[in-house]
Amino acid sequence: MKARTVLPAVAMTAVSMVLTLAVVVMWLGGAMPWPVALVVGLGIDGGWLATLAYERRLAAQGDHSRAVTAVGWTFGLIATGVLVAHALTSDHSRGAWLAVAWLPVAAKALWLIHGLWERTALTPIALDAIAGIQQEARDEAAVARARLRAEAATEETRLTAVTQAGARVARVQARTAETLAEAWSTLETARRGEDTGRALTSVTTRVAPDVTPTWELPVWGPTEPVAALPPGDGNALSDTALDALVDEIRHSETPALSYREMAIRFRTAGHSASEMRLRAAWKRVVAYPSRSAP
Repeated sequence: MKARTVLPAVAMTAVSMVLTLAVVVMWLGGAMPWPVALVVGLGIDGGWLATLAYERRLAAQGDHSRAVTAVGWTFGLIATGVLVAHALTSDHSRGAWLAVAWLPVAAKALWLIHGLWERTALTPIALDAIAGIQQEARDEAAVARARLRAEAATEETRLTAVTQAGARVARVQARTAETLAEAWSTLETARRGEDTGRALTSVTTRVAPDVTPTWELPVWGPTEPVAALPPGDGNALSDTALDALVDEIRHSETPALSYREMAIRFRTAGHSASEMRLRAAWKRVVAYPSRSAP
C-alpha cells in the first residue's frame, strides 16, 4: 500500500531533477562555462532534494517543520521558474517546454499526498476491526428494518381484522335497530288507529262495562314473577273493595305508582285477586278515580 504513493513521487522527482539540470546546462551554457551551469543546476536539485530528505526524516519521527516545507517549496518554484523562463526564451518547441515546466511542482505535490497518506494510514488489524464494526452495524440496521417491516405488516393485518369485525357488528346492529324501529312503528300505528279502540271495547265491555281501554305499548325489559293465587281466594274481595284497595296502594306514593308496582305491593301485602280482576280494577280506578273514593 505504501508503494502506491511513494513510487510515483520518487519517479516524478527524478524526472523533474534531470529535466531541471538539463535545462540549466543548455540554457546557461551559452552565457557561462558549462561546469558553472552544471553547478547551478545541481544546486537547485540538491537544495530541493536536501529539504525533501529532511521533511521525510521529520515525518518519520512524527514531526513537522513549516520552515523546511517553505524552503522545499521555494526550491520547487525556482526549478519551475527556470523551466518556464527557458520555454519562453526558446525559439524551438516552446509549447513542449511549457508542457513539462510543471513537473517540479507536481513532484512536490505527490510528496505532500504521500505524507498525508502516512499520517492517516492504519495497520491491517485496525482496518479489519473497522470493517468488522461497520459490517456489524449494517447487519443490525438490516435486522432492525426487517423487524420494523414485520411489525408494521402484523399491525396492519390486525387493524384490518378489527375494522372488518367492527363493520360487521355495526351492520348487524343497524339491521336490528331498523327491525325494532319498524316493529315499534307498526305497534304505534295500530295503537293510534281508529278501529283499535272499538275492537278493544267490544272485547273488554263484557268483562268491565263502561270501560274504554287504553292500549299501552309494551315495555321491553325484565319481568318479575307473580306469586300464584291460592285456590278458592279468587273472589275474596268485592269489586268496590278491590277498587278502593287498588286506589289506596296506587296513591301511597307521589307520583302515583304504575300498575306493575301496585300489583307487586298488592300481593306482598297478602291480598289476593286474579290478574284479570286486578287489571280491571286498575283500569276503573284510572278511568274514574272518583268512583273508588270512599
